[in-house]
Amino acid sequence: MKNYTYKPIGIIHSGYKQKEGVPIQGILSKRSKGWIEVFPEFEEGLKDIDGFSHIFLIYCFHLSKGYSLLTKPFLENKEHGVFATRAPKRPNPIGISIVKLEKNEDNKLYISEVDIIDGTPLLDIKPYVSKFDARDNTKMGWVKNKLGNKDKHNSDNRFC
Repeated sequence: MKNYTYKPIGIIHSGYKQKEGVPIQGILSKRSKGWIEVFPEFEEGLKDIDGFSHIFLIYCFHLSKGYSLLTKPFLENKEHGVFATRAPKRPNPIGISIVKLEKNEDNKLYISEVDIIDGTPLLDIKPYVSKFDARDNTKMGWVKNKLGNKDKHNSDNRFC
């Protein structure tokens, strides 16, 4: 099988300087702000992005070392298969987040609902389109009854 190498298109900036304390999902921290510096050679690709309210950010979990196929996610202390979680220690350390696009200025995107560590390499941006991306009749697996505990909506040190 062929190996692939990806080149970052920018850097994600946020107020989160370490792994601990980051919201586990941006939607759970609507006031969390940040900005993206898209490298100048990719700036032209931002044309018309300001017509979207939300965007997907695909990025590298650059601080993650190694992986385990069984992991204890932030919402509980029971092991699950890594592919049934959004844990950062993965065979390919790739993350995805939906953020709210607040403003686009040249090669800078100002965002909210951020759940990403400052300095994270950005691999790609895709627009969120509710007609394509929202689904009816979905199941949430083991997560279904885990969102009521407000104390567990920020990361702890389990993946440090």
